[in-house]
Amino acid sequence: MSGPRQPADESAGLRVRVPRTLRLFLPSRLRREAERAAPEDGLWCAYDGTSSLGHVVQSLGVPLTEVAGLRVDGEEVPAAYRPPAGAHIDVEPVVYPQTLPPSAPFPPRFVLDVHLGALARRLRLLGVDTAYRNDADDPELVEQANAERRVLLTQDRGLLRRRALWCGAYVRGSGPDDQLTDVLSRFAPPTAPWTRCPACNGTLEPVAKEEIADRLPPGTRRTYDTFTRCTSCARLYWPGAHHARLTARVTAALEASAGGPPRGR
Repeated sequence: MSGPRQPADESAGLRVRVPRTLRLFLPSRLRREAERAAPEDGLWCAYDGTSSLGHVVQSLGVPLTEVAGLRVDGEEVPAAYRPPAGAHIDVEPVVYPQTLPPSAPFPPRFVLDVHLGALARRLRLLGVDTAYRNDADDPELVEQANAERRVLLTQDRGLLRRRALWCGAYVRGSGPDDQLTDVLSRFAPPTAPWTRCPACNGTLEPVAKEEIADRLPPGTRRTYDTFTRCTSCARLYWPGAHHARLTARVTAALEASAGGPPRGR
């Protein structure tokens, strides 16, 4: 096992340099130590000589889903590598936009945990294939992500550290608009606003007003002529009173994501 503490014997541990963009995952004490440390030093971490480098990094709190590469004394190594004691480790953050594994479908599709319902609706508004259930537990989320090759989006770091998970990502941002900007910047999925049902993720198709007139409120029937219907749940949509606000939200998200996330090492 490995873990951070004050060095008793420098040669018996590792020096791990964690960039600023990944320090949010560190416990508060280690975050303070990382900020105080000289850039070339990083964090000292006790090391048993047998743990993999991936285990060492995750023991610090950093999920490997947020890591693009690992270097030992300047040489790139896999997460399974066992470094020698006394080595200097560089943890490299994911670069936006992220390249997904070759087995990932294109365009990318996602599954979100139960705490990201507002983000799920926003992604669907943009036409991004987004699975979401407000009662899905962690094993179900991992199973669906693996079976359907969906990227699991969450703010649960423990969920991202599950070995069985094929691909996941930590969503940055405290509110759904910032979270949406982060996902769009990180994965750059093609967007097609107003083509997916915000409620169930089904595809929307145009439908003639005459075909669904009996389902429309009288005021809507008099005022609007353009409608779409979900092919999965049969919900109806039209450019109603909230359309301008939703359009502004969609436009703002696309413009914000084009600028990319803040950088920092």
